[in-house]
Formats: sequence, structure tokens, C-alpha cells
Amino acid sequence: MDLPKISKPADRALHNAGFDRLEQFTKVTESDILKIHGVGPKAVRILNVALKEKGLCFAQKS
Repeated sequence: MDLPKISKPADRALHNAGFDRLEQFTKVTESDILKIHGVGPKAVRILNVALKEKGLCFAQKS
């Protein structure tokens, strides 16, 4: 798993939802991730920073 270090509950929730690579988050919005039980704003901020470090971002609402 190449996700950044986040809380164990958030990590487990994302893994159970099928997220195990950072690039997968480019296909979903931040609000989609916040709907996953166990994932909060802090985890989303950490993911956002990690995405930006790779020149990526969450999907934008259309």
C-alpha cells in the first residue's frame, strides 16, 4: 500500500473500500472519501498533501 501515514481506522476504512494506491484518489472527490465511515477531514488533508506532492489532486465536482 502506498498511502501516506494516516490513522489506523481511516487506513482500514480506505483499504476496505478498495483504496490501496494514491493514484486511485484522482478518480473521486474529497466529499466521496469523507462519506466512507472512519475517514475524517484530517485523513483527507493528509491525502491531499500526498497527492499534491506527486502533482495529482482529487477529482473535481462536475
